[in-house]
Amino acid sequence: MSVRELVVLGTASQVPTRHRNHNGYLLRWDGEGLLFDPGEGTQRQMLRAGVAAHDLHRICVTHFHGDHALGLAGVIQRINLDRVPHAVTAHYPRSGQRFFDRLRYATAYRETVALREAPVEVNGVLATTPSYTLEARRLSHPVESFGYRLVEPDGRRILPERLAERGIKGPDVGRLQREGSLHGVSLEDVSEVRRGQRFAFVMDTRMCEGVHALAEACDLLVIESTFLDEDMQLAIEHGHLTAGQAGRVAKEAGVRHLVLTHFSQRYSEPDEFERQARAAGFAGELTVAHDLVRVPVPKRR
Repeated sequence: MSVRELVVLGTASQVPTRHRNHNGYLLRWDGEGLLFDPGEGTQRQMLRAGVAAHDLHRICVTHFHGDHALGLAGVIQRINLDRVPHAVTAHYPRSGQRFFDRLRYATAYRETVALREAPVEVNGVLATTPSYTLEARRLSHPVESFGYRLVEPDGRRILPERLAERGIKGPDVGRLQREGSLHGVSLEDVSEVRRGQRFAFVMDTRMCEGVHALAEACDLLVIESTFLDEDMQLAIEHGHLTAGQAGRVAKEAGVRHLVLTHFSQRYSEPDEFERQARAAGFAGELTVAHDLVRVPVPKRR
């Protein structure tokens, strides 16, 4: 049975706290694992969350600030130590190649796994698989930053009542699905579009076009809300979003489940982030992330 869920490994911005590790987020998607922004301590958080190196297929880094990338060295070495049997692909801003190289080869170790480097330079599609298309969009931060969006291809849902009306049953159903038509009946005649699920990951950024493009019609949106609304000026100066801005983006984009994360250590009351996101008009499912929480991708409507 396929599993689609977010495993939160860390939720702190800038520095870890007693209760929050540096960033780290694993998306499980139909047997693949996409690790986003492995900050310092990610390898240990993976152990606590029951995530193995063998679960990783892609590593996606939004930008090269320490709280989003310092865990790369340990994660890459663990992939090699455990001799992961499949290739792992790393996506990251091309402008940060020197940082990636330093982290990849921070210390001596034996390379046993094919780590494919696929840096990001412009908006667009990074990879297409039978299960999803992975896209990147430029964000607005003091250093170059990209957000990521995963889109499942649309499919079709067979409608039994329409099959019955046309007398199609048994093996003929499978034949119709494979061939697209049968005895003058097309697949479109007996089915409807099943929209593919969508996930987006939006980290350090001011409000910009990329934020809206990534969030559009997402089933699950993971988005930074470093500051509360009363500190809007700080957010703008440092290239971040507030809880209210995140809530407003999710509302306007039609997001089904919103995950707020990347919290400044200046705040001790996480419930206020939810209150401000709700005050901005977001009425869907909402999770104020904490370390090691698991958030399932919402079931299809």
